[in-house]
Amino acid sequence: MSEESTAVKSYNPDVLTCIANLSNDEIFTPPKLANQILDLLPEEIWHDKTTTFLDPATKTGVFLREIAARLLVGLEEEIPDLQERVNHICKNQIFGIAITELTALISRRSLYCSKIANGQYSICTCFEGEDGNIKLERTEHTWKNGKCIFCGAPKKMYERGEELESYAYQFIHTKTPEEIFQMKFDVIVSNPPYQLIDGGGNGASAKPIYQLFVQQAKKLKPRYLTMIIPSRWFTGGKGLDEFRDEMLHDDRIRVLHDYPEATDCFSGVQIKGGISYFLWDRENRGLCKVYSHNEGVVSGPVERPLLEPDCDTFIRYNEAIGILHKVNKVKSPSMEQIISSRLPFGLTNTFKGNKEKKSESDLKIYVSGNNREIRGTTAYVPLDMICRGKEMISWHKVYIAKAGSGSDTFPHPILPKPFYGAPNTVCNESYLVIGPFSNESECENVISYISTKFFRFLVLQKKNSQNAARGVYKFVPQQDFSKPWTDEELYIKYGLTEEEIAFIESMIKPMETA
Repeated sequence: MSEESTAVKSYNPDVLTCIANLSNDEIFTPPKLANQILDLLPEEIWHDKTTTFLDPATKTGVFLREIAARLLVGLEEEIPDLQERVNHICKNQIFGIAITELTALISRRSLYCSKIANGQYSICTCFEGEDGNIKLERTEHTWKNGKCIFCGAPKKMYERGEELESYAYQFIHTKTPEEIFQMKFDVIVSNPPYQLIDGGGNGASAKPIYQLFVQQAKKLKPRYLTMIIPSRWFTGGKGLDEFRDEMLHDDRIRVLHDYPEATDCFSGVQIKGGISYFLWDRENRGLCKVYSHNEGVVSGPVERPLLEPDCDTFIRYNEAIGILHKVNKVKSPSMEQIISSRLPFGLTNTFKGNKEKKSESDLKIYVSGNNREIRGTTAYVPLDMICRGKEMISWHKVYIAKAGSGSDTFPHPILPKPFYGAPNTVCNESYLVIGPFSNESECENVISYISTKFFRFLVLQKKNSQNAARGVYKFVPQQDFSKPWTDEELYIKYGLTEEEIAFIESMIKPMETA
């Protein structure tokens, strides 16, 4: 038998590396990543037999298992007998709340080596009940005005029989989480569920809920809190603005690891806006050590506040901080000030216009998918259907789609290609309007500016999803639009270093202007 075939036969993989994710909402944590998160905790806790740990949303039990493994080593001197040590750790130190019946069984199997905590194969010999310290109590939503008062789930979607999962996670569906185990915890660590389908839009709309686990955990006042969650909270958005403000002003967040591309963290999983994990230290306030991960390369740590002066969002790239400081030194109004809000003319995405012009007063309208350069169909809209933004009709303007590139792979274009909007043209909700400008030449100069990597790099600092609404342009300064602009001119104007230029170039894909 060859050496290679012997190695194959003896290979014994960790089962928790082999379990497929149930969905992008409930992602299993690989053991390697779980240990990287646990590495944030101070070494001394692994030698303290009084330290208590809670995973309030356990799925595979990987955190509980790896915590137990560390304690088994750390407490060896204090509790030399192996069985006594195992019993003490499992009975007195490690606790979990499962999110489904399946994950409860998997978690008990991971921690106790038996899906029945008091079974004959359980490594812990002192439990009286089958659950051990991994609870699963069916919880129902509490409805008010058609929604759950705790998580916001719509009643029409989640009021279901007992034969189906309720997705009313126990930890966040109570005002008194401390009563679940009737005890306090020193460390809370978890990878909570990320979102719930809420039935909005086309039915695929989802409401974030991971922030509720973080907020609920803080109510328990643990010594340490660490969770891995989507990074969309950096800039807020649907249901996250209050959470963003709370997190960015919390100087107890001492370490943050950020993965702009979620696949660098969870192989094969795309989560728009990336993923991150943090350490919250109740007794230790100060600057945060920020690490940025990109294809295995780690930038940092850079010790800095989560909230830079004059910012209302987190600047995720360490390399971008110096660039923004240089841009802000040149006092210029923001591009945000000359960009419309959504629905610039009051026409929704579903409005596609008429194929033929029925009146001399009808206006040409741009909708998603129609012709911008006389290469396809053209649509029209009656003037009396314009219910807002009438002053913009006569403008020389620039149109840009409000849904930009949602790619998680860099470099990417960040924004779609803008185009000139002549007077007496309008658009539906698919586009935003930039203007007004004096003539078509000025508009073309604006387009040249948007086409620069510099412009789109600054947009990237506020844009962490496909959405490219007006707010993502806040950090972009206006320029003199009597002339066109190039990256080289902008790099010189703002005094960027070779390293800063190289970082911008590595992040942003060239935009075709022809």
